[in-house]
Amino acid sequence: MKFLMLSALMAGSALAADPAVLKSEFIFETAPFASSHASTMAETPGGLVAAWFGGTAEGKPDVGIWVSRQVDGAWSAPVEVANGIQPDGARLPCWNPVLFLPKAGPLLLFYKVGPSPSTWWGMLRTSMDDGKTWSDATRLPQGILGPIKDKPVQLADGTLLCSSSTETTDKRSAWRVHFELSKDLGNTWSTSQPSSPGEPAIDAIQPSVLFLGGDKLMAVGRTKQGKVFDVTSEDLGKTWGAMGLLDLPNPNSGTDAVTLKDGRHMLIYNHTARGRSPLNLALSVDGRTWQAAAVLEDEPKAEFSYPAIIQTRDGLVHVCYTWKRKRVKHAVVDPGKLTLKPIVNGVWP
Repeated sequence: MKFLMLSALMAGSALAADPAVLKSEFIFETAPFASSHASTMAETPGGLVAAWFGGTAEGKPDVGIWVSRQVDGAWSAPVEVANGIQPDGARLPCWNPVLFLPKAGPLLLFYKVGPSPSTWWGMLRTSMDDGKTWSDATRLPQGILGPIKDKPVQLADGTLLCSSSTETTDKRSAWRVHFELSKDLGNTWSTSQPSSPGEPAIDAIQPSVLFLGGDKLMAVGRTKQGKVFDVTSEDLGKTWGAMGLLDLPNPNSGTDAVTLKDGRHMLIYNHTARGRSPLNLALSVDGRTWQAAAVLEDEPKAEFSYPAIIQTRDGLVHVCYTWKRKRVKHAVVDPGKLTLKPIVNGVWP
């Protein structure tokens, strides 16, 4: 226990120096699983809800989806709310939960089940009581995976726009981004994709969607090409242009982004050519030119990865992320207190 307390203090020591970071905490200290990854977060009327996958290790059959709720400022003990047990009794791993609360309707929990990212399928559960209890699992239609890692966005007409992607079974897997749209909260779906994967082709997955104003959207995310990708839509996601690369490094690691209430965009990612440390926040006015905002974690050879980011009704930004594959970290950031510095030629200042 002393070691856990000390590690928590050490993990948060760098954050304490930044006045914009109001809180840094572990969502759980101990749990009935050895490894956790791919966390997600949503704000509900009853408070924050977080989810992640946990088990022996990523890809193992015992990996399920776990949920914790923030009640009176404290996180509840993790509860497993989904697993990959099949009708024949076989058990498959669960992957990449995504929480989202639409403007009207229940809290949505998307996740994947299957042997691997190239063969998994999409699942959906819903909660009418802010994550306390959940519906039976529903399998998404053939060809629909749901949001692959990062949260959906909801358009003005209520359409749910889910950023998704696929990985082929080829020896060098081809990664391709696509988008899934539902006007009825997951009952029926349509899809769209970039007009081209870029030239040469960019292997990209796990997009997150930003609002650029009017009908223009932008998606950014993870690649094998060493930089964050970008692709834009002029018609609210019905069609997309060709994919390109931003001048921000990406070490083949997950990112997330959100458009803030003031119109700026915030990106959480690993600003490094290799590895998954440090974990950084950057801000942009237009989605293309980014400024350094904060370093949330920085420990050589450690892993701080697969972040999720949301802005709550009070204007604060909440992030959660994998902490060394063992636990899930939650931090609260006041965007008005961030000190911004230019990122020149992709170099963190």
